Amino acid sequence: MNISITFKNIPSSDAVKSHVEKKLSKLDKMLDAPAEAQVVLADEKLRSIAEINLTCNKLKIHASGEAEENNMYAAIDSLAEKIKIQINKFKEKQKRHLAGDKQSIKNETLEHEELDDTDSE
Repeated sequence: MNISITFKNIPSSDAVKSHVEKKLSKLDKMLDAPAEAQVVLADEKLRSIAEINLTCNKLKIHASGEAEENNMYAAIDSLAEKIKIQINKFKEKQKRHLAGDKQSIKNETLEHEELDDTDSE
């Protein structure tokens, strides 16, 4: 996964960068193809905000996580959880779609065979 991290209103930190990379590497294992992620970490007044734009083939996710009391690690964790849910939702949707297509193709084939059988009688 190609990750770019931007800090807004906070100093750059290697510990925070490694935390983001660790969380996203776990999510990268769930994806089928290489992904690209742009992460923006910001502090606004009394809350920390982590936003992401994740792109992978047909999957495009824009999500944000927030935490009170300037806890950036909690914001990153909540963001990772939201992304995990969205990836799982996308994968389930694909499975249902593919399963539905296969079933409908089988039904159409059976209908054509039945019609051919009745025509020949």
